[in-house]
Amino acid sequence: MRAFVSLGVVSVLVLAAACTVQRQPGALRSADDHVAMMAATDLAAPGADPARAQGGAQGHAGLPASANAAEARLAASPRHAEWVEIPWGPEATDSLMAWVVYPVTARQQSPVVVVVHEIFGLSTWVRAVADQAAAEGFIAIAPDLVSRARGGPSTEELSGDSARKLIREVSAAERNMGVTAAARYAMSLPSAAQRYAVFGFCWGGSTTWGYAINGGIAGFSGGVAFYGSPYVTDRQPDADSLAKIRVPVMLLNGAKDARIGALMPAIDSIMRALGKNYVGRNYDGAIHGFMRAQDDPRQERDEVEERANLAAAQDAWPRTVAFLKKQLGIE
Repeated sequence: MRAFVSLGVVSVLVLAAACTVQRQPGALRSADDHVAMMAATDLAAPGADPARAQGGAQGHAGLPASANAAEARLAASPRHAEWVEIPWGPEATDSLMAWVVYPVTARQQSPVVVVVHEIFGLSTWVRAVADQAAAEGFIAIAPDLVSRARGGPSTEELSGDSARKLIREVSAAERNMGVTAAARYAMSLPSAAQRYAVFGFCWGGSTTWGYAINGGIAGFSGGVAFYGSPYVTDRQPDADSLAKIRVPVMLLNGAKDARIGALMPAIDSIMRALGKNYVGRNYDGAIHGFMRAQDDPRQERDEVEERANLAAAQDAWPRTVAFLKKQLGIE
């Protein structure tokens, strides 16, 4: 069952250039550099071919759907999901769109996870990830953080290329505002516990880092960044910004994304020196975007890479779920 709910303004990272590099005082480069350092193959808008979905039409059980399996997974989901239009903030006069999926559970209240999309916008694939997060027992909300840049909230899915161009206009402050708006809305639901975590992919992984640095609002309990980096100064993780993090954080990367892999030893060293709760994993042979790709075949087949992507997903997703359940108090 799917519906549209309108709430109006109710209170309630250099290999190819793509995203605007926002330079901060002291040569601090923002999480927007994430896209500026992506390989050209990773910047290409993802395609989906349901006929080539691996592991069956709906993909591999127990994992989020791959790009090829996302549409079928959503169509077959037994969970209630809906579009909601929510205010950017308590005093805002404009709104953003979000996709909410509810778990089937005997618990009276469930914690919230905010799912942050890639540079390709709030795609069918991201909505399918939210569906899997709900299958794990969370209220999952995926906000469209380009709602303002595209002229207002809409349920129409942008092409990957269009979203990638619009995302240049989304500032770090606006990302934080949108994630907070989604968390605030979801925690206002009668079935929601007052705890939330954030996880995101690619641009959304960098957004997760930025949000953890920003601090969130009451109830913020942790973040998981898939192939996204924190702020960088002179090609090194910015220790001053990482010092602001007060919640557990996990980074999961595909080792073929060498730009983030090169940062990971320094991230680990800084986070340990700061006494932060942090775990990082770099999956051999897997690409940037391994969770979306899994073993979906590309036009030019690379079965070794496909197997590596699937193996990464099969480790990373249970690890993510265990992390979220621990931080959000689900046994």
